[in-house]
Formats: sequence, C-alpha cells, structure tokens
Amino acid sequence: GARIGRACNIGEGCYVEGGAVIGHGVTVKNGVAVWDRVTIEDNVFLGPYAVFTNDRIPRSHPDFRTGPAGWEPTLVRTGATIGANATIVCGVTLGRWCFVGAGAVVVRDVADFMMVAGNPARAIGWACMCGRRLPDDYRCSCGKGFRLNGGVLAEA
Repeated sequence: GARIGRACNIGEGCYVEGGAVIGHGVTVKNGVAVWDRVTIEDNVFLGPYAVFTNDRIPRSHPDFRTGPAGWEPTLVRTGATIGANATIVCGVTLGRWCFVGAGAVVVRDVADFMMVAGNPARAIGWACMCGRRLPDDYRCSCGKGFRLNGGVLAEA
C-alpha cells in the first residue's frame, strides 16, 4: 500500500509502511522509517536515522491504543531537508525547501525556506534552495535572491 516515486535513493535498514507516500527523487538515508500517514513530496532529503511519528498518544494496552483512525498525517513539502537524527512529531507540515537541523525535534509546522534547530525546534534563519543559510540581505552566494514579506520568504 505504500507508494514510492521514480529515482529515489533508499538506504540500508529503511522501512516504508503501507499508506506512506514518497515522491520522486527523494533520498532516504540509512535507518529511516516512513510510517502510514507520512507524505514526502519530491526531491526531499531525509538524513540518517531521521524519525517520524504518527501517533501523539502511543499506548500498547488494547484499551488505550489510538489505532489508525487517530493517527495524524505529516506532510514534508518539495525540496525539504531533514538532518540526521531529527524527530518529526506527527501532525506537522514541513514547508518547501525548509531545512531541519540534525537532532532537531519538530513539534510545530515549519514555513517554506525556514531553517530550524534544537529541541523543540525553533527558527534560526532562512535556507536557500541550494541548502545554504541565507544572509541578512536574503541574497545567496549561489545567485538566488529572496524577499521577506510579512514573515513569509519568497523568491525575488
């Protein structure tokens, strides 16, 4: 029941559960598990041992199990990067081209191009599509330029 797109690179020891969706050109490094209700769009990078969840209140006892009806979806938008050992708690959306630092624990949505780190993950800046952190003028050394308008970063 899982769907995996073209030209993906899926490393050793990965698990993709039925109901998971992985787009085209996605890199899934070693040890990543992509659970039911997790959708990964195109050209996303999932670092080694990045972790997804799909149940906010996990319990094993049959009287208290949430079950599939209560699992929350997670969406990782096109071009996003998730660093090694980051944890993505279910129910969030990671925006286009965002950058989640290694070891971060993401409990809230991450905006397009936003760079986050820490536990819980907090904004530390903005990321270019090439992956570099943007300077204060939002002009990347790769040549791309951006503008910030009302807290939303967009290509100039």
